[in-house]
Amino acid sequence: MVRLLIFAAVVSVALMIYTLIECSRAPRHLIRSLPKPAWFVVIILLPLIGAVLWFVLGRPQSSANQPAGQQTAPDDDEDFLRQLEVWRRQQQREADTKAREQELKDQGKIQKNTNPEPPAKSEDTDTDSPDTKS
Repeated sequence: MVRLLIFAAVVSVALMIYTLIECSRAPRHLIRSLPKPAWFVVIILLPLIGAVLWFVLGRPQSSANQPAGQQTAPDDDEDFLRQLEVWRRQQQREADTKAREQELKDQGKIQKNTNPEPPAKSEDTDTDSPDTKS
């Protein structure tokens, strides 16, 4: 009988310590039913019952579904995918801008080559001028 009481006391203290640690790590705005300091008082004054009440009534819903600090894969993260799409569009715009600039430069070079300035007339090649006599 004494062994059973010692075992129950050890389990109760261990559960109380675990519950206090979990309560202290939970974000203040996610705790349900009572404020955080009130939960500390309930857990300490009613060790076994307080721990059960914490798990049933006070524990944040999100921590039950997803352990704290759990990371998701990049392809599951909507924010990452959105940023990736923005980055991809920005890279595409930059590539399009560079291609247009290069195209305009090439067109400018072609226009210069197709419209050369007419050569200046030299007076030496003019044979029909009245000043020259044969």
